[in-house]
Amino acid sequence: MRRVSIIQGESFVSGEPNVVISTLLGSCVSVCLQDPVGRVGGMNHFLLGEPGKDDHVNSRDMARYGVHAMELLINELMRRGGVRSRFRAHLYGGANIVAGLGSIGSSNADFARRFMETEGIAIGHCDLGGTHARKVEFVPYEGKARSRAVAEIPKLITPPALPMSNDGDLELF
Repeated sequence: MRRVSIIQGESFVSGEPNVVISTLLGSCVSVCLQDPVGRVGGMNHFLLGEPGKDDHVNSRDMARYGVHAMELLINELMRRGGVRSRFRAHLYGGANIVAGLGSIGSSNADFARRFMETEGIAIGHCDLGGTHARKVEFVPYEGKARSRAVAEIPKLITPPALPMSNDGDLELF
């Protein structure tokens, strides 16, 4: 299988049988869409559902928002022969991992559900919310997806302290 990894603000669409798309999610959301008849599908990865009323977002950063990321994904699927009325969605992510960030994950999850309902896109599987990160893999040709909890967020390695002289100056060697 050819593996394609995506990150925040990216999406990927394929109709090839040997492709798997993957991403790692925390509070972000990924939507996997597929047309089962056309055998074409794709995945996106967005940071927030919609910009705030007073946010001024440049065109380069628009794909980080679900409202734009969804349109990009839908348009690319249709460009490759997908029929919108046949789309099925899988929704992943939206965790509230960092307490100090409030409920960003929940807001993202709510946006994804609301978007599917508004657009009349059926949801096949939904793994949203919680407090853990997820690794998501999607085979667009088959419409199969899986989500696995990431057991622990990797710890940052703290570099050793640099030696200091007695007068507080940094000693270089």
